[in-house]
Amino acid sequence: VLVDGGYSGRNFAMDVQLNLKATTQVAKRNELHKFEVLPQRWIIERSFSWLEKYRRLWKNCERQLHTSTTMVTLAFVSVFLRRF
Repeated sequence: VLVDGGYSGRNFAMDVQLNLKATTQVAKRNELHKFEVLPQRWIIERSFSWLEKYRRLWKNCERQLHTSTTMVTLAFVSVFLRRF
């Protein structure tokens, strides 16, 4: 699972391993602070930009966590159906 640098903790990696039976790979930014397109990082940034189009996800007003995760899942399903 490709993750952003904010999810680089050991607890997160262990939870992903236990729940998804997968390993995490952190896509880090360029160390020299110059613009360069990094393929793995680009996948993560592109996914976030796709989700920003859905106004319901801008602000989390849901009372329960599973409602929020369902909305994110529906947004990704909508994105993938449009792309394919």
